[in-house]
Amino acid sequence: MNTMTYKGYSARIEYDDKDSIFVGHLVGINDIVGFHAESVAELQAAFRESVDDYLDVCEKLGQPPNKPASGKMVLRIPPEIHTAAMTAAKLAGQSLNKWAADVFRKAVNN
Repeated sequence: MNTMTYKGYSARIEYDDKDSIFVGHLVGINDIVGFHAESVAELQAAFRESVDDYLDVCEKLGQPPNKPASGKMVLRIPPEIHTAAMTAAKLAGQSLNKWAADVFRKAVNN
């Protein structure tokens, strides 16, 4: 997957072979924000412009923009996985939150 990041917002990028353009959409928010361009340089500019425009429109409407994530997450996992994770965290000398954040970081970077 190809992504771009600007001001904390990320976009998924795809190539539209039919129209010979790159197409991007912001991910991780409820609002729909998209952009497109014919070259990578134009795509980067269109992405930044779309994020800036989105933030400006939200401000003009007096609405808070959707934020990608709060950093708080509740998971439902089997008790044996929870126990194993707590044990692994303790053995690593970390809190469960720190250990889980490290595991997630490694997973998303692979």
